[in-house]
Order: sequence, then structure tokens, then C-alpha cells
Amino acid sequence: MLRVLFAGSPDCAVPSLEEIARKHQIVAVLTNPAAPQGRSPVLIQTPVALAAERLKKQGLIGADIPILTPEKINDEVRSLIAAQKPDIMACFAFGKIFGPKTLDLFPLGAINLHPSLLPRWRGCAPVPAAILARDNVTGITIQKMALEMDAGDIILQKTISLNGTETADELLEQTSREGAPMMVEALDHIEMETVCAVTQDAGMATYCAMIRKEEAEIDWNRSAHDIDAQIRAFTPWPGTFTRAGDQTLLILKAHVYMADVTSAPVAEATAAPGTVIGIDKKEGILVQTGDGLLILERLQWRTRKPLDWKAFLNGSRDFINTELGKGI
Repeated sequence: MLRVLFAGSPDCAVPSLEEIARKHQIVAVLTNPAAPQGRSPVLIQTPVALAAERLKKQGLIGADIPILTPEKINDEVRSLIAAQKPDIMACFAFGKIFGPKTLDLFPLGAINLHPSLLPRWRGCAPVPAAILARDNVTGITIQKMALEMDAGDIILQKTISLNGTETADELLEQTSREGAPMMVEALDHIEMETVCAVTQDAGMATYCAMIRKEEAEIDWNRSAHDIDAQIRAFTPWPGTFTRAGDQTLLILKAHVYMADVTSAPVAEATAAPGTVIGIDKKEGILVQTGDGLLILERLQWRTRKPLDWKAFLNGSRDFINTELGKGI
């Protein structure tokens, strides 16, 4: 049984913490500080911190183990970590970079769960990146942590096929659930000295950056397939939006319109990209893009509640022929 420091913060990291606690000894938990959520000034602990407290009550981790929530990892924090005598660190979505002084605290090194098939999509947003790129596959990598971000040797990998309907939250939940037992498997290999790690091919590396809110505005000159991928990649955050006159319209769910012989006929579109040209009675609201038609299924005016497309049109009867993407 290894003595493990677990580092992580959001919901997606909780299954890994729980799985590791069942097989190895968690000696400390490292997570981000409590922070306000939304408009409330109340400080809320991270999901990992809350899960650690619950695991203490269940007796799966020691009642006296420290839950460390530093703003930054300094010498004082490193001393607290060293006092727990961890063998190894296991990390998923902690949110900070570990320097050499911190990594040197672990005799068996550190492992990290990364939700992509490294070396593809190194960086902090691999799940949205795979959807935006319309990849056919993505996956899960358990890697040894290195000083260069996401460049460590690969211990385990699992491929996940993509069918072009996944949203970022759905895909992250899947990688979280399926990656947790992989973390335990990697720790078991390290304990038994049976690891066969593979060096990454740096020449094949691709990178993704932190998502910015302004990236979520729809450019209707792009293709319907690209816009569909954007909507799915930015679900639930930051959420895609467009302008409609002086209002902001959130596009919560959509798909590419694929007409067939059973579909209502749609004339060859001559409208400008962003024009709401009509409806398909079975599927939703039709919007012209730079290449193809997009079906809007669920929408929300910024100051109102989310609605399916039929209810939305009942409250916005002049919506057909609106030119989206144009403000006043």
C-alpha cells in the first residue's frame, strides 16, 4: 500500500480520490482554497475538499490527515507535505504547476490523469479542444509528472471514440469515471515495480490554451459543423452566444441539419449567414451558416429562462428572419 498525497480540485477529480482511498493510503489532500461561486460572497470549498471531509467521516481516509488549501505552494506548504511522508503524488485537475522543489518531495515521483491521448492536446482544456477539432477519438492518459506541462512518460492510456454529439461536460464526466480506476492501476504498477512507461513523441504534440469567454460568441460565417462543435465544446462553460439586435441570445443545444427524403423540404438557402430562415417542424429552428444549416433546439435570452425551440418561438413570434450576429 502506497502513501499517497492526492492533488485535485473540481468535481471531475473526486472519483479518483475515492478510488485511490479504497486501495492505497491517502496521507494528505492538496486542493485550491475556498472561493465564492457566482454572485454570492460566501466562500465554498472545492469538491475535492468536501469529498475528503466525507471520506474522513466514512473512515476511508484518516480523520487527522491534513487538507491543504494554499494560495501558492511555498516552503511552509512543502514542509507540511514532507511531514506526512508521502511515497507519491496522484494528481487530477489541481490547477497549479508543480516545480522541482515540490516534485522532489515524493520518492516515487508523481502521476497525473490527463483527459486526452497525449501527446495530443497538452494543456489545460483538452476536452473542449478535442470537440472543437472534431476529433474522431480522444482518451485518457496516466502519465508521470514532468517539469514540462503534460510531457511526462505515459504509464497507461485508454481510447474513447467520439460520435460528434458529445458535450464537454458529458465527455469530462466519462473521462473522470473511467480514469479513476486507471489511477489505481498505475499506482499498483508503481508499487509492484511493473511500470512500462513510454516516452512521448514531442514532435506529435498539439496544445490547447485556457478558454476565454469571448471565444464563445458564434461567427455565423463558419460552417454548421464548426458551430455545432463550438456549442458542444463550450457546454456548460462559457456557453455559446450570439447577438440579436440589442439582446444576447444563448444557444444551449443545436445540431447540423441533415435533410433527407422524409424531411420537410428546405429551399436552397440564399440568405446571409446568421439569418433565421424558418423551422423544421420535427427538429427546430433553421439558421443559415457559412456552409450548411444549423438547427437550434434549446435557446435562452440572457435575462430569461432556457426554453425548447417551440416554447421559445411562442414568446418570440418575430424571430423568423432575424439576422443573428448583428447588434445595434
